[in-house]
Amino acid sequence: MNSPGGTKDTDVFVRKRRVGDVVPVTFEVAERKMRPRALSSPLVLILLAFITLIAIGAVLLSAPFSHHNPGFSSPVIALFTATSAVTVTGLVVVETSAHWTTLGHGVILLLMFVGGLGFMSLAAFLLAVLGQRVSIAQRLLIRETLSTDRIGGLQRLSVSIVLTAVAIQIIGFFALFGRLLAEYEPGMAAWQSLFHAVSGFNNAGFVIFPEPTGMAAHQSDIFLLAIMGGLIVLGTLSFWVVSDIATKRRFSLYSLVSKIVLLMTGILITVAAAFVFVSEGSNPQTLGQLPIGNKIAVSVFEGISGRTAGFSTFDYAYARPATDVFISFMMFIGGATASVAGGIKVTTFFIVVLSIYSIVKEKSHVTAFGREIDRPTITRSYAVLIVCLAFSFFCTLALAFTNSHILVRDLAFESVSAFGTVGLSTGATAKLNTIGQLIVTLTMLAGRIGPLLIGLKMVPNQDSASYRHATETVTIG
Repeated sequence: MNSPGGTKDTDVFVRKRRVGDVVPVTFEVAERKMRPRALSSPLVLILLAFITLIAIGAVLLSAPFSHHNPGFSSPVIALFTATSAVTVTGLVVVETSAHWTTLGHGVILLLMFVGGLGFMSLAAFLLAVLGQRVSIAQRLLIRETLSTDRIGGLQRLSVSIVLTAVAIQIIGFFALFGRLLAEYEPGMAAWQSLFHAVSGFNNAGFVIFPEPTGMAAHQSDIFLLAIMGGLIVLGTLSFWVVSDIATKRRFSLYSLVSKIVLLMTGILITVAAAFVFVSEGSNPQTLGQLPIGNKIAVSVFEGISGRTAGFSTFDYAYARPATDVFISFMMFIGGATASVAGGIKVTTFFIVVLSIYSIVKEKSHVTAFGREIDRPTITRSYAVLIVCLAFSFFCTLALAFTNSHILVRDLAFESVSAFGTVGLSTGATAKLNTIGQLIVTLTMLAGRIGPLLIGLKMVPNQDSASYRHATETVTIG
């Protein structure tokens, strides 16, 4: 695409002071010149975008038309639910299907859609529809939120992401509608299919099935679990991986990120499914009463959903402690970078494990699939891991301090679930006092944007120091 001046849109222009001629300067040069703004502006704008969307959602959910109770809803409940929807977490303090009206469900659906897809992607898409161009600052912001190094063609990329996400959710809608039409009347089946297609792909975990037990009522419906599981997996892979799968015929042609994401996703799902099957297979309150085929299907679904989405076919309040601990670990890892999933991301976990292996083997470099991983990426991976661990710990500590009537094990599970934007619960969320609910609200927001902000803050500064301190060895271990 060319600018009105006839040059590519990957160039910007500055005017010479003495001659007055216009010369092209690449985006990299321009970005270095505006680096102080590039580091601070995205942080502020991303945070403000999420806060604004949450505030709008909270106001709409507190209105009388959104819930069945008379008058306005509790502002804390509305704020908690809006935050859970925008951050696509799925934790709730009230029953979603029973407390909120159809209009309330519609508000939650819109919040899930916008929050999962990304505010900047939608903004760029709308600007493209209106025929407007995005500014340099907007492109830099979109680039950071999409976790890409490219600067040109971001508006077209955003359009592709939105159209791909919508297409997948439409396919999910028709698949669910074909299945649910056998259980509900057409209008109800269509609404249930639309809501759960959006909730499934965005890994939001919200359920509005009319049955009191929600998703557990469909525990034996293998076809439904397969559709929801497929939507969840596609949502956790990110646009980049889905694009590689769709456009490249061989695994060897995929990017390094796609290879890592696909490998880790397969391993984590398999390991999690096997663990749930072994741990809960004999538990009569979860999987113990099911036939062997259904046990396998539910275990696979929990292996998929328990890591990122939060849909559950059994009550984790009755799960064994080993299951809670292991699923907490899975929730902490999460899905792929630039996907709808939370957690520290599978690439971060992969790099940390691989670097530890290299250290143990006394290797000087960290390599994967014939490629060397650069040192700054390894450093950022450790930083994300440590900061996220610390935040989860302090969230658990804060909840334990303000809600001493709840077991620490349950509070830790809720904290990791909130920070990983998963939404699984042992029932502790509904028992939290107002302060506890506000702590979890903050944790969900931090879990959604925290890893991204950490990555932005750790972008290497081009202006290196003119001196370095003397080196000295510190004993460890």
